[in-house]
Amino acid sequence: MLPWFQNNQFPLYLAPMAGVTDLVFRRICKELGADVMVTEFVSAEGIMQADERTRIYTEFDDEQRPVGVQLFGADGPRMAEAAKKIIDWKQPDFIDINFGCPVKKVVSKNGGSSLLKDCPILAQVAASIAKGVGDQVPVTAKIRIGWDQKLINAPEVCHILEDCGIQAIAVHGRTRAQGYSGEADWNVIDQCSRSVSIPVIGNGDITSGAEVELRRNTTSVSGIMIGRAAMQYPWIFRDAKEYLLTGKHPEPVSGRERWDLILRHTRLLIEWGKFPTERHAMQALRSRLMAYSKGLRHGKILRLRFSTVNSVSELEDIAADYLSGALEATGTEAALSALQ
Repeated sequence: MLPWFQNNQFPLYLAPMAGVTDLVFRRICKELGADVMVTEFVSAEGIMQADERTRIYTEFDDEQRPVGVQLFGADGPRMAEAAKKIIDWKQPDFIDINFGCPVKKVVSKNGGSSLLKDCPILAQVAASIAKGVGDQVPVTAKIRIGWDQKLINAPEVCHILEDCGIQAIAVHGRTRAQGYSGEADWNVIDQCSRSVSIPVIGNGDITSGAEVELRRNTTSVSGIMIGRAAMQYPWIFRDAKEYLLTGKHPEPVSGRERWDLILRHTRLLIEWGKFPTERHAMQALRSRLMAYSKGLRHGKILRLRFSTVNSVSELEDIAADYLSGALEATGTEAALSALQ
C-alpha cells in the first residue's frame, strides 16, 4: 500500500486542475494542509519531444511531497517512455494517468475520459505504463464514473486498472457528459471503493470539513480529493483537518488574511519566472483572482477590476481599497457604473 494510506491515514489530495495547480498554488495548498499533490496534466507527447513548455508542468518542490506527475495520452508504450523520462528528471513519488479529463481538445485525441468508452485501450495504456515504470515509482489513475448516463462503468474500470497494476484510483463522481454540472454521485464512488482492494480516493462536491467527514463515514473511500473549492478557498484543507479532529468549524478566514494570500500568490508566481513579464503573469492570474473573489464581499466590483489588472501595484491598490472600506463607501451601483 502507498505510504500515505498506511496506519489508517485518510489523506486529502489537491485535485489536478489545468491552469490552476501549478507549482505555486500547490506550494500554498501544501502549507495549508493538503497531504498529496498531483501536477496539472502533462502531454506524454510533449515530454517525448522534450518540449520546455510541457516540462515546466512537471516542476515541484521537495516540500510538496508526496507529489505525482499526471500524464495524458492514448499510446501506452509512448506514455511509458514519457513516464520514465519524468522519473529520470524529477523522481516524483508516483505517476498518475489521466482517464478523467472532459475537455474536448484532450478527448478528441483519445485522451482523458474518452478511454472510459474504450476499455481495451484504457487497459493497454495502464498496463504499459505500470509495466514500463516497474518498481521505480507507483502508478495511479484518475477517472470519472463513466462517459454519460448510459455508460456508467467506473466499478468495471477500477477492476481493470487494479488488474493492470494501478495502485490507487481517484474517482470523480460525474460523467464526462456532465462536465462539472449536476451533483457528484457518491453511490458510484462507494461502489468503486468496495469493488477493489486498492485505495480509492473520492472526488466531487467537497466544500467543507463536514463534507469530508460525511464521505469518510458513509463510504469506503480511503481518501478525499478536493478541487474547485480549493481554488477559491485553499484553507479548506486546514479547516477540514480541524473539523475532523474537533467536530467544529474553524473561524472564517478574515478579509485581511485572504488578501495577504492573494498578494503572496501573485508575488510567488512572478518570482517563479514562468512568465516573460509581470504583465503576462498578471494576465494569467486573472482567472485565479476571479476564483478568490467568490469568498470576498463586493465580488462583482472586484471581478471587474481584476479583469483588467496588469501589475502587482494595481492589485495592491485594489487590496488597499477593499481593506480600507473604499469599495464599500462608493456603493455597489456607483462603483459598477464607474468601472463599466
